[in-house]
Amino acid sequence: MSIVDPYRAARLVLQLRQAGVMDNRVMSAVEKTPRAVFVPPDYRDMAYDNLQVPIACGQELSLPVVVGRMLQALDVKEDHSVLEVGTGVGYQAAVLSLLAKRVYTIERFRTLHEKAAETLLSLELDNVRLFHGDGLLGLQERAPFDRIILTGSISRPPYTLAQQLKPDGILIAPVEKDGSQHINVYKRVENQVEKLTSLGPSKFLPLIIGTAREL
Repeated sequence: MSIVDPYRAARLVLQLRQAGVMDNRVMSAVEKTPRAVFVPPDYRDMAYDNLQVPIACGQELSLPVVVGRMLQALDVKEDHSVLEVGTGVGYQAAVLSLLAKRVYTIERFRTLHEKAAETLLSLELDNVRLFHGDGLLGLQERAPFDRIILTGSISRPPYTLAQQLKPDGILIAPVEKDGSQHINVYKRVENQVEKLTSLGPSKFLPLIIGTAREL
């Protein structure tokens, strides 16, 4: 794995604590993940700052504090299988790889998919599997999952994806409703999905059905 800047990584962990992230496994995974390798060269100096960073295909790398809060609520165990919808540059998948047994991640933009695959391969994270496709369809052939997390917003509760959860599995998604967006935590109970709580307002870009036209 690439070298992590220990001072800046420790400062980022302090920011996580200040934002209410107290899960030691999450903080350790964030601290060990070399965020700089996922950030475009022009923004490397900001890699460990709590800032959104623009990436290819008009997308954004989420605030690290938001990633930390979502992963804390996801409550990933060492034996879990996790589905991530929206790979982006692969940063969150890398953090998840230190928390879960297996991580499956889907990206609709081929450019991002290929770049993330290249970066994750360089980090030798052999428990991450990447797919190019429509993440809103999930990954039925690898289901069921213990946990599912979405990195973009949707406009309705994620019933289709929730059917790929194991019983009592948790799903986290930013949801648009009545002109505002909040990160919601859901749990599968029998064949239904129940909202457990909200992590508060968010500003994720929307997830779009299908794959992108560009290569």
